[in-house]
Amino acid sequence: MYAIIQTGGKQYRVQAGDRVQVEKLDDAVNAQVSLVPLLVSDGETTHIGTPTVLGAEVIAEVAGSQKGEKLRIFKMKRRKGYRRKTGHRQNYTVLHILEIKAKA
Repeated sequence: MYAIIQTGGKQYRVQAGDRVQVEKLDDAVNAQVSLVPLLVSDGETTHIGTPTVLGAEVIAEVAGSQKGEKLRIFKMKRRKGYRRKTGHRQNYTVLHILEIKAKA
């Protein structure tokens, strides 16, 4: 059984037991999070939500937080002496998917 969830403006395909790295959430470590799926499939039948599947939910546990790899941003204008170098590291939350509850 798998589900498509949306969080942080992105969509993820998840199954029970998966670890997913999503945009930063404000929940504490070991807290349980309930996510509403956009699609749920058990291999034979597929329930597509409009926009979400009613009566279905994905239960996940916050496993921790991480930082992504460093991105380097470099701006330059030729012949003007203008150079700017900055960096960015995105914060992520790691979710451990516990179970997918489909509607009856």
